[in-house]
Amino acid sequence: MHGPVQLFTVIALVSLPTVMYGGYALSGVLRRGDLTEKQRGLFRAGHAHAGVLLVLALAALQLVQHGGLGDTARWIVCFLLLFGVLAQSGGFFLAMLRTRLGMGVTTGGAVLLGAAMLLTAYGIAFP
Repeated sequence: MHGPVQLFTVIALVSLPTVMYGGYALSGVLRRGDLTEKQRGLFRAGHAHAGVLLVLALAALQLVQHGGLGDTARWIVCFLLLFGVLAQSGGFFLAMLRTRLGMGVTTGGAVLLGAAMLLTAYGIAFP
């Protein structure tokens, strides 16, 4: 493993403990009752999406590594995955403050992740 796939695999692996800590923080916030029901739901959604999407990114990075994409396309997929995960999950946290903007960021993240998945599929289908 080398290049963008190696770098972004390390970024995803280092990010996972922050999501794990977020689960711990979530339990404390829920115990204290500092948030409204809507805010609690958005906090849970952001945290859950972050964890699941990081695991998805790790799986996709392995496919990118073994697919037929060139180096430039690999960099593009890696950046799409990174910013897609950040936007998709981060949008839920932003929605705790500004619902409309947060949901727009979440939707943008979904579009980025979709593009990353399609490029990855292309690299697998046409090596």
